[in-house]
Amino acid sequence: MSENVQEIRSALRPILADHSSPDEVVAAESAGWNSTLWSVLCEGGFATISVPEQYDGSGGSIADACAVLHELGRSASSVPFAEHALLAGWLLAIGKRSLPDGVLTVIDDPTELQVARTGDAFTVTGTARHVPWASVSAAILAILDIDDQSTAVLLPTEELQLDEQVNLAQEQRRTVVLHNVVVPAKNTWPVPADTAEQLRLRGALSRAALMAGALERATELTVRYTAEREQFGRPIGRFQAVERHVVRLAEAAQQAVMAVAVAGINAHEEIDFFDAASAKIVVGECASTGTAAAHQAHGAIGMTKEYELGQLSRRLWSWRDEYGDEREWARKLGARVSDAGAEALWPRIATG
Repeated sequence: MSENVQEIRSALRPILADHSSPDEVVAAESAGWNSTLWSVLCEGGFATISVPEQYDGSGGSIADACAVLHELGRSASSVPFAEHALLAGWLLAIGKRSLPDGVLTVIDDPTELQVARTGDAFTVTGTARHVPWASVSAAILAILDIDDQSTAVLLPTEELQLDEQVNLAQEQRRTVVLHNVVVPAKNTWPVPADTAEQLRLRGALSRAALMAGALERATELTVRYTAEREQFGRPIGRFQAVERHVVRLAEAAQQAVMAVAVAGINAHEEIDFFDAASAKIVVGECASTGTAAAHQAHGAIGMTKEYELGQLSRRLWSWRDEYGDEREWARKLGARVSDAGAEALWPRIATG
């Protein structure tokens, strides 16, 4: 763990303890996000970590952003850090543009959007689904194909029609409908052809980092609960059947943390496909086995809305499916390995 990552985690943990307690998580679920916590993160410069300083960000690496996401995941925080900094801030930096005022988010899947040139502007029509934090965002960024050129497009949210859809954790995941939205040419800029893939890799890594933090916290809760809860005169954690659940959860949490750490450390200007895909697969599987073990050890208390484990579990199950679940990434990874041929298989396994 680098010195930067340690400092970020140490600085964030007391802030999140104050502003993302279990009671505040319940309150944020009613609103769809934790606006108070987001304001504190913005004031402290945490909300723009990984966005270059020359574009009004706080600087820092992708590994630093993963450290922020890890802590947000630990505290079940409903804030748009991944979309605002790691995705939208990165897209703006490609176009050498500074962060505008307000929250930013991105459209992960623009396949239902159509764009047409109208003089010096563009008209965008169609529907985008499961857009995170759209109701609280000042603008939404998408990557569209314009005249055979991958192009980033900045869409103002006041001209968009939004519904009230949320994910299992009650976080905003809106359906966005665009009716002939006019975008001035100044709000578009060309991006490299692989930008759409990089956006999805960043999104997948962001969810893996959130899940790794949530699994780490679920392990702490489970160890504490099984040490305090007694049956037949001794803590339930001393029964072999319960110990198996705790060990399985701890193993899953450590696997998840390691997978994200490797992907974050290796990422520089771009995120490696194999690192991010492997992280999303491993952490997604760990989320399934880890939550099952945690709830077996806790019993019914783990399902309540107010208890931390229930809050973490609903986020783990939601984040597991966002930006592609483990089955989707496993198919893609298998296809890449197959396309590379038999001679490339062993070097790929040996080098990670």
